Amino acid sequence: MPARFVTRTIHAYLDYPVAFALMGLPFVLGIGQSNPMALWLSVATGVAAFVLTVLTDHHLGIWRVLPYKVHLAVDLLVGVVFLAAPSLFGFSGLDAIYYWLNGAAVVAVISLSTPEQGVTA
Repeated sequence: MPARFVTRTIHAYLDYPVAFALMGLPFVLGIGQSNPMALWLSVATGVAAFVLTVLTDHHLGIWRVLPYKVHLAVDLLVGVVFLAAPSLFGFSGLDAIYYWLNGAAVVAVISLSTPEQGVTA
């Protein structure tokens, strides 16, 4: 069994910085050279991640209406889409690397997340 050490609390603390990084880093790194969609997919995903975090039932959620399991499922979907995005949308160079690294990081965090124990934060 793999080591699972990313708790709900750790995950919550990662959510806001990741959302802001997805919105800002593409501009800093010059993402979008191979396809402008590479820039805007990240920005839109960052906005969506921020909204998802605000709505998630964990201690940093503001309006706790979405179960944490739903949040994890959406995160996993984002990771898979990011891994596939370079092939699907023709991203190359830094754009492709950006999506592969981010996708791999998201999938890794989800796979290292501890299972729900029926407790609320």
